[in-house]
Amino acid sequence: MSNAIVIIPTYNEIENIEAIIRAVCSQPVEFHILVVEDNSPDLTANQVKLLQKEFGNRLFLMERNNKQGLGTAYIDGFKWCLNKNYEYIFEMDADFSHDPNDLVKLFNACYIDGFDMSIGSRYIKGVNVVNWPMSRVLLSYCASIYVRVITGMPIRDTTAGFVCYKRKVLETLNLDGIKFVGYAFQIEMKFKAYLKKFKIVEIPVIFTDRTKGKSKMTGSIIYEAVFGVFKMKLNSLFKK
Repeated sequence: MSNAIVIIPTYNEIENIEAIIRAVCSQPVEFHILVVEDNSPDLTANQVKLLQKEFGNRLFLMERNNKQGLGTAYIDGFKWCLNKNYEYIFEMDADFSHDPNDLVKLFNACYIDGFDMSIGSRYIKGVNVVNWPMSRVLLSYCASIYVRVITGMPIRDTTAGFVCYKRKVLETLNLDGIKFVGYAFQIEMKFKAYLKKFKIVEIPVIFTDRTKGKSKMTGSIIYEAVFGVFKMKLNSLFKK
């Protein structure tokens, strides 16, 4: 059995799901996959079930009743993976914005180099983003600077969603205490791992915007990230 698993949350990813599963399963490291599916109207789950016949015990499906947010999808996925005794647990998008070929880099950073958490970073070597309008590049880049200033974390890509965790990180963090559900979830997970003094490394990757399907970014998600970070930092000070 593999000791590494990739969690892929999905909502209306019928155009991408088969290709991303095949790409992950073609890597030189044997990764398992857990698709956390939020009852997509486009029947993404049905496609995953068909692929399970081919990939067997490398591909798992968690079906949830409705769209509940990125953060809760990962939390549910983390708990499932911890119960199955995986040692290396990944976050990854379904839309190829994260290159499956970079999974091995993140894995080796934890498995070989001994880091507790590795982050696929867009900003460790300049700005490595493809197909984003300049307005979104600036928003994302400035958001990461803002988060670094507020939290004090020495992490350049604080909103990155391409991550490998050693199981001890997820076992140590209080997953039920994670408050954010949108992209700010990524910031909160990094911040709490940083406060616990886990060894964190950023690995440079190229982020390519989706070419199929629709983005899940909304104004409320941005609001949560901007204003929630300041509240998160204040709460951490009062808990010391």
